[in-house]
Amino acid sequence: MKLNEINIRDPFIVPENGKYYMYGTRGKGCWESQKTPGMGFDVYISEDLETWSDPISVFEQSDDFWGTHNFWAPEVHKYNGKFYMFASFKNAERNRGTQILVSDTPDGKFTPITEYPITPEEWMALDGTLYIDKNGDPHIVFCHEWSQIADGEICEMKLSADLTKAVSQPRTLFKASDPYWARKECDHWVTDGPFIYRGESGRLYMIWSSFTDSGYVQAVCYSDNGDIDGNFSHDLPLLAEKDGGHGMIFTGFDGKTYLVLHRPNSNPDERPVLTQIIEKDGHLETI
Repeated sequence: MKLNEINIRDPFIVPENGKYYMYGTRGKGCWESQKTPGMGFDVYISEDLETWSDPISVFEQSDDFWGTHNFWAPEVHKYNGKFYMFASFKNAERNRGTQILVSDTPDGKFTPITEYPITPEEWMALDGTLYIDKNGDPHIVFCHEWSQIADGEICEMKLSADLTKAVSQPRTLFKASDPYWARKECDHWVTDGPFIYRGESGRLYMIWSSFTDSGYVQAVCYSDNGDIDGNFSHDLPLLAEKDGGHGMIFTGFDGKTYLVLHRPNSNPDERPVLTQIIEKDGHLETI
């Protein structure tokens, strides 16, 4: 398969042992608001970022799993020798939340490490990502959803070493309305898809997505102290200025740094798109 044949949102690519593993939200049925057959996650495998395997299922809806719909944004992080998936789920009685799953291999079956999500039960939350701080401690960075609080937030919590529980209270890093480019006249502001990236300079960046007056964008901010407990300032340029976002950054086996995101932001047309990026004078820019 080629990238333009793969219908996923929220793409996430893991380079491992000479191969690339790509995950994402299945395009078909992603907006269903009730239990629908076929809810799950796949991995696509490539050796060159151009030709990809057919989808290989790594997680499927089951009768003993609490989530029934909105299987969204699987991220896979290698941590302590295993592969941990951070993904969001919902059912009719329980708020959306990010749950952590584990597998021994990037293309194996993932299983939940806890019964329910790691994000606060009383919150509508999604798009959790893993960050390891300078002391080696794990954190989850995630979105407190606009659908509950109107002005969406990006928050973080410190996790236990085995990732099974939060060991700090959630802390707000910023609100969706904070950037000067945010939409000015609307009734809600969206936070989507935070991902943490440390540049070659040592600067700690966060990319995330929201809406401007021109549409869905891929935005950048950075920490003033180089760690998650710093203050985040919003930066330009936007990495995608219109109709594309929820991305992540990885370094390829060719030594180049890539941004992958989905574009356009309309279902069922979304596809993963790869762009090379560089760090220049303390900013991230696409090539």
